[in-house]
Amino acid sequence: MAVHRLVVACPDRSGIVAAVAGALAGIGANIVHADQHTDRTREPEFFMRVEFEGVAPEVADAAMDPLRRDFAMTVRTIDGETVPELAIFVSKEDHCLRELLHECRNGDLRARVGAVVGNHRELEEVCVPYGVPFHHVPVLPGDREAAERRQIEICRGVDAVVLAKYMQIVSPGFLSAFGGRVLNIHHSFLPAFVGANPYRQAHDRGVKLIGATAHYVTEVLDAGPIVEQDVARVDHRMDPRELRRIGRQVERAVLARAVRWHVEDRVIRSGDRTVVFA
Repeated sequence: MAVHRLVVACPDRSGIVAAVAGALAGIGANIVHADQHTDRTREPEFFMRVEFEGVAPEVADAAMDPLRRDFAMTVRTIDGETVPELAIFVSKEDHCLRELLHECRNGDLRARVGAVVGNHRELEEVCVPYGVPFHHVPVLPGDREAAERRQIEICRGVDAVVLAKYMQIVSPGFLSAFGGRVLNIHHSFLPAFVGANPYRQAHDRGVKLIGATAHYVTEVLDAGPIVEQDVARVDHRMDPRELRRIGRQVERAVLARAVRWHVEDRVIRSGDRTVVFA
């Protein structure tokens, strides 16, 4: 039996959980899993993710209409049988691309890679064993708009764009085309060591932890809502090359988790922050 999802956000008040559960019970749906959270950092806001079975998602969505009105509620209903489609953007580094392709193929990431888009050709051969089309779209000085128009056309209809070590800044127009569904992996534990050569910066400061950050992309560089972060311990014996090797291991794991949580609708954006029902 297919398991579908509801993702709910609304101002916090008494009775929300009972109303959602009652509406689903009233149409014969069975709740198999539920997470909830109230954010009290500003005006209290309630978030909920529900997995249910027994009825079609469109039936559940219609049952939520009174709650939309009564609770000023935003509700997304997701068909659990639909496999999300990804577009992966790359430059020359392959570790994050390989991780995502492998996880999609072995079923750890329930998604389909519809296209890999690269501003260089170096990673084209990586895609061949997976049967994923590679599109070379060079981004030349003075020709960024034309390149992004082609990229947008290639990726039309995808559920998310993943910048997997894509070493280009994307424009506000590009972001607008995908409605906030653009994820990036940053090679440091933001907000530390932004900019160029973070592993040299980390080495020069003698840090004992290095990390990676997966976040949604916004118009402000490297400042979008954070989805996932992780760190690895390092020590004084390690040079920048060794730090970079360890950093790549962290990057691919962090990005894969963030993408998985996104396609499973476990991430809810709340202003500059996220609620992640991992």
